[in-house]
Amino acid sequence: MTDSVELTLDLPPQVANAGVGVHGYAGPHDVFRLPRLWQLHLYGYSGTLEFGGFRHPIRPGHVSLVPPDTEVHFHYDTTPSEHLYAHFRLPGEGERRRVPVMQDAGPDAAVLRGLLRQTVAADTQCPARAAAELWTVLWRMTGLAGASGSGEESRHPALRTAMAHIEEHLAAPLGVPDIARAAGISHTQLTRLFRKHTGLTVVGYIRRRRMERARHLLIASTLAIPAIAATVGIPDLQAFNKTCHRELGASPRAVRSSALR
Repeated sequence: MTDSVELTLDLPPQVANAGVGVHGYAGPHDVFRLPRLWQLHLYGYSGTLEFGGFRHPIRPGHVSLVPPDTEVHFHYDTTPSEHLYAHFRLPGEGERRRVPVMQDAGPDAAVLRGLLRQTVAADTQCPARAAAELWTVLWRMTGLAGASGSGEESRHPALRTAMAHIEEHLAAPLGVPDIARAAGISHTQLTRLFRKHTGLTVVGYIRRRRMERARHLLIASTLAIPAIAATVGIPDLQAFNKTCHRELGASPRAVRSSALR
């Protein structure tokens, strides 16, 4: 056992139970095991989680994942101790994503708390809604700053924020200083992060994302070409045509025609 676990998230989790747990009534130490279920805790107290030879400090706002059939020891600094929890199965067999057993959710704690409360509220009334809410929690956990691995989950949190800002504002003018401000970092640091993780400048990344969206709309929709140009933030048709030629290797009409053929 290590201090991280592997999740398969290609299918939604099957929620067995979710609620607000209050532990510590019998004393400052509990031991238990769930033979067939994962357990997720979002903590509102301080203490220690122990299993597999590792001790993980618990603090308010921390979130933990424990795999099935694992004996866990909880040590509480104060009693009783309250947390939000979900017990669930993971039916997927796809790509495995490695996530730390214990993470500080930081500014995401409030979002995770809201999603878990929705999971609890939906658990007995709408199992599909509960599964969807918990699935979102698990995906967000793969992207917390402490997550490790390759791909999206390993990126710097400021880079993820910058990329999300770009996706939300592709139709609008996008200046690098504005993106850096939205991500909470300097222009220089933003440029360095994009170079490291994408191999592109910020402007080059924006251009690529605009053209990827344009290609999708040209191929998959009947939206008029001027409307597509405006949708991807290049309303000048001459500039849009020039960018299409450079990035996609053909004019917008040619891209659309080749897909139809």
